[in-house]
Amino acid sequence: MADNTFAVARGDIRQVRTYDDQSATAPLADGEARLEIGLLALTSNNVTYAKFGDAMGYFDFFPSTEPSEGRVPAWGFADVVESTVEGVEVGERFYGYFPVSSHLVVQPVGIQRDGFTDGAAHRAERAPLYNRYSRTSTDFLHDEAREPQLALLRPLFATAFLIDDHLASESFFGAEQVVLASASSKTAYATAFCLAERGDARVVGLTSPRNRAFVEGLGCYDAVVTYDATDALPDGPTAFVDMAGDGAVRRAVHQRYGDALKSSLVIGATHWDATPTKEDLPGAAPTFFFAPTLAQDRLERWGPAGFGERLGRAWASFMRPVCDPDAPWLRVESHDGLDAAVEVYRRLLGGKTAPDEGHVVTARAAD
Repeated sequence: MADNTFAVARGDIRQVRTYDDQSATAPLADGEARLEIGLLALTSNNVTYAKFGDAMGYFDFFPSTEPSEGRVPAWGFADVVESTVEGVEVGERFYGYFPVSSHLVVQPVGIQRDGFTDGAAHRAERAPLYNRYSRTSTDFLHDEAREPQLALLRPLFATAFLIDDHLASESFFGAEQVVLASASSKTAYATAFCLAERGDARVVGLTSPRNRAFVEGLGCYDAVVTYDATDALPDGPTAFVDMAGDGAVRRAVHQRYGDALKSSLVIGATHWDATPTKEDLPGAAPTFFFAPTLAQDRLERWGPAGFGERLGRAWASFMRPVCDPDAPWLRVESHDGLDAAVEVYRRLLGGKTAPDEGHVVTARAAD
């Protein structure tokens, strides 16, 4: 059969192998359903999944046929094409977490009006948020006309929404401003948007000279500083939100603020190939922010309806500038086929995408 998925070497995520994972052809057992994966988003978020594939268990969701490899997950949409499960019917469409593949076989459990959970044994210990598939016909955020934007931005915006809520619930740890590294990344500017809407702290973007004009043009940062000018970062008690994962950048920010750095959240790794820092740094100790844990807490605190209402309201506000017909924050580029998906992944690794680009792919089998 033709190749329909790809895996990366755990020791070097630049090394890619394509193969046939049998998901399109393997006979279904009782209790299984086959999903044909349609639109998937590939962003720097997927590079983070690859970079932390072992450390954070991202490679455990969709195991590769080779233990030395990991499959990079992506968010998007899929249709049920075969099912042995009552309540998961052929023709239904679901949003969720998938391998970059043409198909996925799932074991639906916890079937409700809003969707189901994949009960596959190898996913049992993973964060519930990643195992849940939302039925688009009842999904409070679904808009068929904006599926590309949903695939590209929904998981990133959910993380941004939670970062904003976390900082606010902790009174910004005493900070008066928030500095966001990799300010042109989609998760960073979504966070900046939420913080700007709240209006409780100054929002400062830290970015490359190449992306400075784009970041300034977004209008949600109060100030923009380039990586080579961290001495110009504004004074004052500061919270740091690090999307870059670059040891040199992190060190520079910590040294710039010292004891005035009240919080340091590590979110992603857009600078995935940069050398991390293991030294003790001045100011607040860097802490990894894992969005699914906070999401579960907020779901329990607010209830699903309350969580959905808050997220939906924030999302609707965010979509206005993202889809502005005159000056959209995001230009969607669509790609068809597994080879195209691999090429987009490589472009993301190489930093060869523009900040206003959003890439969606359909990983159809490659000969």
